[in-house]
Amino acid sequence: MSNPVFSNSAVFGDPRARKQGARAGQPGAPAQPGYLEGYYTGQPQQQGAPASTVDASTLDQMYGAPAATTRDTGRMTYDDVIVKTGGLLALLVVVAAATWYVTPQVPGLYLVGAIVGLVLGLVNSFKKNPSPALIIAYTVAEGVFLGGISYLFQNIIVAGESASPIVLQAVLGTFATFGAALFLFKSGRVRVTPKFTRWLMVALVGYLAFSVLNLVLSFFMGGDFGPLRSGWIGVLAGLVAVGLAAASLIMDFDSIKRGVEGGAPAKFAWSAAFGLIVTLVWLYLEILRILAILQGRD
Repeated sequence: MSNPVFSNSAVFGDPRARKQGARAGQPGAPAQPGYLEGYYTGQPQQQGAPASTVDASTLDQMYGAPAATTRDTGRMTYDDVIVKTGGLLALLVVVAAATWYVTPQVPGLYLVGAIVGLVLGLVNSFKKNPSPALIIAYTVAEGVFLGGISYLFQNIIVAGESASPIVLQAVLGTFATFGAALFLFKSGRVRVTPKFTRWLMVALVGYLAFSVLNLVLSFFMGGDFGPLRSGWIGVLAGLVAVGLAAASLIMDFDSIKRGVEGGAPAKFAWSAAFGLIVTLVWLYLEILRILAILQGRD
């Protein structure tokens, strides 16, 4: 997996891993028996026991009952992921907007958000069970970072009367890329296969090495983005990064699908939402960097 949020969790992994986890008593095992077409009976059937008979009136009640909700089944649903992701995105935007307005008075605030966000991101990525409080704290920290860095990009790096609103463009580009990745995944035009996963992992390692090299060279050669992320080379590198982020989103969607279909506990919707936020933040920063370079001010 490309996203450590999903790759470090058994509930989002390969179904064979979940079966092994079930035999070992680990979380992420398939839901226990006791579900009948969306109706939870509340009584798991014992292994080896004969199937119980149900009279006509009971069957009529069962089929007439409303579908089981997350509260009834305790399992993660797509609605859970959508609601939590939407809530975290809304929080991120609100915090980023507030930070944008205070950045002129506290210009270094975004650095605090970056450091805190990095620490909380690592903590949340490697936790076996999600912590909503830590995930919300991470979102707040990332909002502080994005609000401050976006202000600097717009008003310092590409400052000028003729400068385009690159922050708004980056936001629109992020959501457009997200929508395109979701369409490609849902339509089946792009499938997550072992070959696709291996390709993405190799590409991500290569991009990481490229970024480290650029960071080292920037100490000697300067530049807002480093010598390897400036000019048309920087634009090409940014486009590659956007492609990798889009591919990572498709991997994220596939992991979430596995979690839902495998009966992951409802609490892991927080992990799914957190994983999507991590990828979206990366995608936004890459698009913002490309737009800044295209302004010709780097």
